Amino acid sequence: MTTEETVRYAPEHTPRLSWAQHAPEVYKAMLRLDTAARRGLDPRLLELVKIRASQLNHCAFCLDMHSKDALAAGESVERIIQLGAWEESRHFYTEKEAAALELTDAVTVLTDGFVPDEVYAPAAKHFEEAELAQLIAAITVINAWNRFGVTCRMVPGHYEAGKHQ
Repeated sequence: MTTEETVRYAPEHTPRLSWAQHAPEVYKAMLRLDTAARRGLDPRLLELVKIRASQLNHCAFCLDMHSKDALAAGESVERIIQLGAWEESRHFYTEKEAAALELTDAVTVLTDGFVPDEVYAPAAKHFEEAELAQLIAAITVINAWNRFGVTCRMVPGHYEAGKHQ
């Protein structure tokens, strides 16, 4: 005889504010900025950067979105999981990816000080100047999205890859 156990999850929280609805021009501008920032960057690297910044900013909505987008872009579950401890798991990432992740950490957590030369230099070594400028823009943009998501308490779990909402 088998018994089925019903798992009861905590109820979803209620979003505070639908900021995109109330500030549609800002939302549209953010979408344009996001599109511009991603140009010339490898889509898988871009998603790793977005996931890492979202981890640091505790943005569950963006973690949900970008993990699904990374999987859809061909990223492995293992590398996504290891992002939370990427410094201890460097062997999962190329030198270029590690430089991008380190730069993401430094740009995202500015309370630790300015972006130090020892973080910037490896990124500058692995990325041509135009690509590095795009990477810095992409890191900046995901940090802005994270701030909207966290402040407005956007609810994770409903995003479908490829269907930006």
